Amino acid sequence: MIIDVIQVISAIALIIVVILQNRGSGLGAAFGGEGNIYRTRRSFEKVLFQLTIILAVIFFITAFVNILL
Repeated sequence: MIIDVIQVISAIALIIVVILQNRGSGLGAAFGGEGNIYRTRRSFEKVLFQLTIILAVIFFITAFVNILL
């Protein structure tokens, strides 16, 4: 039961973090229109990037545990 709650919370948080990451890129970047090939991540972008990885791992682990139980 608690794993289901953790999975739902991590899924909602993951969706929010991904939307926040895509907020500044615009529609042109979605189709490859952005001219930058390499760009360093600044402080807030870096935190969002790392939080995305952490939330994805938490979501994957809880999904895997739900399959086993």
